[in-house]
Amino acid sequence: MMDRLQALLAPWIDSGWLPWVLGGIVATVVALLLFGVRAFVVSRLTRLAKHTATKIDDLVVEVLRKTKAWFLVLIGLSVGTSLLPLGAQVLAVLHGVVTVGFGLQAGLWLTALVGGVLRLWMSDPSTHDGAAQTTLGALKFLIFLVVWSGLFLLVLANLGIDVTALVAGLGVGGVAVALAVQSILGDLFASLSIVLDRPFAVGDFIIVDDYMGTVERVGLKTTRVRSLSGEQLIFSNANLLSTRIRNYQRMQQRRIVFSFGVTYGTPVSLVRGIPDLVRAAITVSDQTRCDRVHFKEFGDSALVFEAVYYMLVPDYNVYMDTQQRINLALMEQFAARKIEFAFPTQTLYLAKAENGGS
Repeated sequence: MMDRLQALLAPWIDSGWLPWVLGGIVATVVALLLFGVRAFVVSRLTRLAKHTATKIDDLVVEVLRKTKAWFLVLIGLSVGTSLLPLGAQVLAVLHGVVTVGFGLQAGLWLTALVGGVLRLWMSDPSTHDGAAQTTLGALKFLIFLVVWSGLFLLVLANLGIDVTALVAGLGVGGVAVALAVQSILGDLFASLSIVLDRPFAVGDFIIVDDYMGTVERVGLKTTRVRSLSGEQLIFSNANLLSTRIRNYQRMQQRRIVFSFGVTYGTPVSLVRGIPDLVRAAITVSDQTRCDRVHFKEFGDSALVFEAVYYMLVPDYNVYMDTQQRINLALMEQFAARKIEFAFPTQTLYLAKAENGGS
């Protein structure tokens, strides 16, 4: 059997074609195996992703689908040609081709990964406005630029090209550009911080220093707020994030403190019952929670009471409607019990002079 096999291979061995045939077979088998593995893994992960709520497995499938057929063929050729007696120059060319191919495929994987992550960000309801989409688009462009620039330099370095001077030149140029557009870059990165960290979103009511209003647009350089009086307030993104922002849209409950006074002539029995009247007026609604009601102090012209309660909804109009209802209820209850609200008064005592003095 062995003699017959050697007799069949003798012409190929003598002619030098056997390594090439074996290399071609190995390259074909490796490429076909890689095609089968890719199809199997993508198919299994796709079925798995349909039964899970997380988006991570969908992202993995998307990245794997970016594996190109020419890349698998290139891997097969790389393995197959390793069996061939090739010269140094041919090996150098093959090494360069493989390096470029791996660099391109790595770039496709990274861009698919970055694009998928940013799409997850964009699927958030707070980023559905056009300004947020524009900012995220700019972020995507910057990331792609950095990824492909880095891969380009790595490929050049693996091809034996000295990239030191190129990197140094790009560094100096980048510093010069950054200094020239420092303000613009500051606002741009502040815009990215607003979109990614989301201290506020379009539609939120915010207060910045002495200014307040509803956020209308978050742009690449400025954020625009519509004030209560109607005019549009424009803030630089960098300056906006350097100040304290009060976001009332994120308020879960509102703490309310109010006080009132009754006259000094009010009987003690009625004064003792006032906290219960106030507590009853507050808790009549399921949107309020009474914290405390106390006879606080003896004022200049009134017995002062202080009440604290929480609005369980943040809406300001609902709070004002509730406070109005409480005030009217107290007026009705006090009127029924003849309790008088105090107002600023002064009593003057005049002493009559003795011995005929004036």
